[in-house]
Parts: sequence; structure tokens; C-alpha cells
Amino acid sequence: MASAESRQFGNLATQLVQESRRSTLTDTLLKYNDSLVRTVIREQRNLENLINSAIAAQADNAAFTGDAPALLLYQTVVLRNKRCLLAYHAHRLDRLKDMYWALGGALPALLADNDLRSRLSPHEVDFLREYNASVMDFRGDFSAELDIAASITHPPRDLHALVRVVRDCGVIETELGTIDFKKGQRFMVRRADIEHLIVQGYLQEV
Repeated sequence: MASAESRQFGNLATQLVQESRRSTLTDTLLKYNDSLVRTVIREQRNLENLINSAIAAQADNAAFTGDAPALLLYQTVVLRNKRCLLAYHAHRLDRLKDMYWALGGALPALLADNDLRSRLSPHEVDFLREYNASVMDFRGDFSAELDIAASITHPPRDLHALVRVVRDCGVIETELGTIDFKKGQRFMVRRADIEHLIVQGYLQEV
């Protein structure tokens, strides 16, 4: 069996990139690989110790020593591992943001998906909550003029829409006042007030 020492530096970080590629090819978000991420970070710390040892050895010898090539190798691997870690996490955050906007910015609906929640790390859940808070702050500045959660693929033709309630979604504040959307009912309401409910599947445009 190959020992840990015989494993090439950088192999573990490459596995994270391969996971991201599989996620893209299958159009799914794989479970956060906490154990692999932690192992790569431990490798980073070991490499930093090797770098410090090589620097110390070089400093003790005025003449050229064999530690210089090793120092270059260790530093190259550290930078490569860092890029792989950043790419892995950036890929996951991009997919989470895509899912968030696909639901019209409905964070509760997104986090209510137990299957998705089981694939996220605690830090990713925190990211979604902070991202949602930032979106809500930005959205509130001009909510009367524009709904940034509305679809840009199919822009609306009218300011108001006739909708049918597909699922009960409770009392919603609209331009006309509060409306209790119950299954089977129809309403003519300002599109900006209910666009997110259409995206989430609570309402259906008639």
C-alpha cells in the first residue's frame, strides 16, 4: 500500500476541482466535502512548515544548498492548492446564488429543502442568509419602481397581472392592500407585488 509520503502534493486539491466539474456536468450540487477540504488545509500547513525549514536551512548556509529547488516546489504547490480551494468554494457559492434567484429570492423556500440543506456546510447556510439580507437591503431602496427578483428571461408586458392561486401562500402586502391568497382564487394585482410568488409556483398567470 502506498504511504502518505508517496502521495504527490496537490492530488487532494485536484480532487476538489474534479468534484466541481462533476457538479457542473450533472447540474447538481454535491455534498460539501468537509473532510477533503480539511485535509487539503492540513497539507497547506505541512507545506508551510517545510517552507520555513527550507528557508532556515538556506539562511544558515551562505553557499547554495539543495533546499532552494525544494523551496520553489513547496511554494508552487501551496499556491496551486489555494487556487483549487478557492475554485471549489466559488463554484459552490455560484450554484447557490443561481438556486436562490431561480426561486425569486425566496430564502425560506430554498432552506426548506431538506435534501439541499443536508448537502450544505454551516458556513454556506450562513452565506445564504447574509446574501439574502444584502439583497433585501438593496431591493428595498427602489422596491416601488423595480422588482430585482423578477425574471429577466421573460420580461413582463403589463404592470398588472391576472393570477390564479395554485397553493395557499397566506396574506401578502400589495399596492391594493393586504390580500389573503387562497387556492383557486383569482386576482388582478400589480406584477411587482407578486412576481416572486409566480416564480416560486404559488401563483399562476392566467
